[in-house]
Amino acid sequence: MAEVRKAIITAAGLSTRFLPMSKVVPKELFPLVNKPMISYVAKEAVDSNIEEIIFVINNKKKAILEYFQRNQELENILNKNGNKELLERLKESQEPFLKIKINSVLQEIPQGDGDAVLKAEKKIDGENFAVLFSDDIFESKVPVLEQLLNIFKTSQRPVIGLKRIEEDKLKNYGVVEAELIARKIYKIKKVVEKPKDKAPSNLAIVGRYIFSPEIFDYLNKTKPNEKGEIKVAEALNLMLKDGKIVYGYEFDGDWIECGKIEDWMKSNLYLTLKDEKYGPQLKEFIKKLKL
Repeated sequence: MAEVRKAIITAAGLSTRFLPMSKVVPKELFPLVNKPMISYVAKEAVDSNIEEIIFVINNKKKAILEYFQRNQELENILNKNGNKELLERLKESQEPFLKIKINSVLQEIPQGDGDAVLKAEKKIDGENFAVLFSDDIFESKVPVLEQLLNIFKTSQRPVIGLKRIEEDKLKNYGVVEAELIARKIYKIKKVVEKPKDKAPSNLAIVGRYIFSPEIFDYLNKTKPNEKGEIKVAEALNLMLKDGKIVYGYEFDGDWIECGKIEDWMKSNLYLTLKDEKYGPQLKEFIKKLKL
């Protein structure tokens, strides 16, 4: 059984929902507590034994790569000034990513999540791989990606991360028609992207996938939608029509959404309130507010 060593993290979108802030700062670098949101996604990949991360970015988001690189000049300044606490904090943030390979490809024009995955095809080089969307964060005892990888190891078939959500939110997500075949494991029959009418289920697709390189053939066959975008959901539907097996897994854990500015605000507040260091300070501050 072929292992999954590589992961694509998509981060090339325009982030228009976060304007005007995203005009100058990549959404992926917006903070959740004291770290950028994309660091949570990359850490999930590292904790799931991924050995190489391939970021799909655009020309204006190269700062994302800089975050994961050592800044020797800054370290020297902190060391010279005796700022041991700050130096330790910096090294602690970098340490998880020093043992893996960081790579990148450009998606100069955002043309859908499927096009973003296609841009990394050469870097994948015929291997099985994972895909992680940069604005989906999770709280779980076992990393969500690792949960999906455990299903893939036994099935050797594509696996999609699923979460059961409220009916009124389904219109904002890809939703699956699926058959339950084991505890939390589903055989996917169809994917409906942002259903306008009645959704086929209340199982939404979260931003986590495990694929074999076969997905690239179907992404290349996928016709752009009315917005000119190539979507992963449509490539999956082509696979299903050809009789390919695709599994979905309803993961254990909580989905910390950051896809819209109001979601990010709520998630940042939620995680900060839970933080051992900053939570008590923030709670005390809120008590004193006269709202």
